[in-house]
Amino acid sequence: MAEHISLSERKQVFDECMRRYRARIIICAGTGCVANGSLDVYDRFVKYIKEKGLSISVTLKKEETDYIISQSGCQGFCQMGPLVTIYPQGILYTKVKAGDVPEIVDSTILGGKLIERLMYHSPITDAPSSDIEHIPFYKKQRRTVLKLCGYIDAQDIDEYIANGGYEMARKAFLEMSDKEICDMMLKAGLRGRGGAGFPTGRKWELTRIQNNDTKYIICNGDEGDPGAFMDRCVMEGNPHSVLEGMMIAAKAVGATEGFIYVRTEYPLAVERLKIAIKDAFNAGILGKNVFGSGKDFDISVMEGAGAFVCGEETALMASIEGKRGMPSPKPPFPAESGLFGKPTVINNVETLASVPIVMQMGADAYAAIGTEKSKGTKTFALTGHVANTGLIEVPFGATLRQIVEEIGGGVVNDDGTICGSDFKAVQIGGPSGGCLTKEHLDMPLDYENLASVGAMVGSGGLVVMNKQTCIVQIARFFMQFTQNESCGKCVPCREGTKQMLALLDDIIEGRATGETLELLEQLAQTVRIGSLCGLGKTAPNPVLSTLRYFRDEYNAHVFDKRCPAGRCKAFSKYAIDPGRCKSCGLCAKKCPAGAITGAKGVPYQIDKDKCIKCGACAESCKFGAIAIV
Repeated sequence: MAEHISLSERKQVFDECMRRYRARIIICAGTGCVANGSLDVYDRFVKYIKEKGLSISVTLKKEETDYIISQSGCQGFCQMGPLVTIYPQGILYTKVKAGDVPEIVDSTILGGKLIERLMYHSPITDAPSSDIEHIPFYKKQRRTVLKLCGYIDAQDIDEYIANGGYEMARKAFLEMSDKEICDMMLKAGLRGRGGAGFPTGRKWELTRIQNNDTKYIICNGDEGDPGAFMDRCVMEGNPHSVLEGMMIAAKAVGATEGFIYVRTEYPLAVERLKIAIKDAFNAGILGKNVFGSGKDFDISVMEGAGAFVCGEETALMASIEGKRGMPSPKPPFPAESGLFGKPTVINNVETLASVPIVMQMGADAYAAIGTEKSKGTKTFALTGHVANTGLIEVPFGATLRQIVEEIGGGVVNDDGTICGSDFKAVQIGGPSGGCLTKEHLDMPLDYENLASVGAMVGSGGLVVMNKQTCIVQIARFFMQFTQNESCGKCVPCREGTKQMLALLDDIIEGRATGETLELLEQLAQTVRIGSLCGLGKTAPNPVLSTLRYFRDEYNAHVFDKRCPAGRCKAFSKYAIDPGRCKSCGLCAKKCPAGAITGAKGVPYQIDKDKCIKCGACAESCKFGAIAIV
């Protein structure tokens, strides 16, 4: 039987427990930090503090203890994990290992002394900082959706409630009409964070006005873009925010059942969502007679098999219905005939997690953040050739320069050293997005500006590239991905992406001619126009945007038979530096093609016609005499 304890009572009990602790230790238990050993760090803290004769709680209990330790979701700074945060001081330690725990306990927690080697160090000045508020990676962000992800225990419903959780759902069910909720979302300017940017309030209103006793809410957690992990981190770090957003959406449209569609490759997200649903049901928040309103709402988790196309809403609904995940033509739109033929709202994770924030802030305050047409904040997964990679959140209107240079700490070489002005491009929006170049560094990022330059917000992937990157290979990488993920239902996507991939192979392997480029561009436009769903229509974007901004690099591959970045093996030319060659003959012995000749006392030479460009000679040379020219 559900426990009908008021939200205020649960908050009061939680706050009273927290006041008793001397300090709180938070271990980042997002997927990235867990992979780097953060759970070992967690276990060592518990064991060592007990060895010191002190008491520690791993969950909020009523008995007196000295310290509490908890696991948070992703704290964002993935590059520096595992992360350990100590409150109330707000001390952040980076790259913590289990062996560091005794020193942290003895020096910092008990002795009040900071450990400089575990602090964050600026990649430019090497200046240390232990205060989260002063680390540029965090200082330059505006974390709203992610605010609680790296702080609260994702598996403790009371901590979410203590931070204002479910108050807005309660308000929606008891104090607001359906239309008032939809109007608030419209006034706030909240738009879908899954890529297209459709106004959330309008989508809800279209579903609300449908005359049907059965309606559904679907949370799209099928995040499949390479390099994207925003939704995963929200589901892992603050699952209750997603549930609350779904509850508010359900009240707005009159739905009684919801589904969270998550790819099975996200086991931690699935586990924490299921725990959150169970706890919300046991607390009387989900289920029958929500908040005593007389309305019911249940949520289930549906695990997808990891097909990228199931991120498209009609394919996603087909998958939930037990069918093959393939897109269907629209109309009818889901608002009219969606899951099981019933009116359905589909929003992505970040959109739904933003809904309680909109209600808490108020429509006007929320609309004051961002740009004229793109309101609020957006999470991005910042990866690639940048000093500080991780999960970030900035207001719409932030520039690429602010993200890459201030939050990201600047562009780096392949070896990780800062290279300053070596910025080449950013791929934004994953395989559905496009490239941004130096000329876009100061362009405010929002839906309209990105669309005007052939890119899109997409789900929020940001892959930074330095000048050592071959742009044609990048286009090929994304084309390979979309070709593999095509469901095969429509000819333009199924065959078009396959042929585009073959043309890109011709370019990087030295077989292309001028006709290859013309055909590639024509084919890209055909696939864009003729494909059935969003996957196919946006699949050519990386090719079209790189052709638009890096035509010279394509021309160099095709007409000059060279790769400006020196990455394409077909154009590699190995040469021996006579000044460094010691005539040892080791390279000749290692060459499988017999392309190297020479004699004692005479520098060796490479026959370029025989060379198969395997690189065995360069790897074997102890004197660095062989290199690509």
